[in-house]
Amino acid sequence: MRITKVLATAAAVAVVSTSAFAGGLSPEVMEAPVVVAEPAPAGSSINPAFIVVGVLAALLIAAAAD
Repeated sequence: MRITKVLATAAAVAVVSTSAFAGGLSPEVMEAPVVVAEPAPAGSSINPAFIVVGVLAALLIAAAAD
């Protein structure tokens, strides 16, 4: 009779304890997806048209100095 009580108690504990590991009543936590933001490529701080105008002005000054 004693072994039957021990086996019944062990079975009851095993059934009750497995439900504790199956999850809880708290809502599932969803993590936000990780988004890697790529920085914009660095642009030139000077307009290429100003470089062309500067080179032309330097050529005209050099031609006028001769």
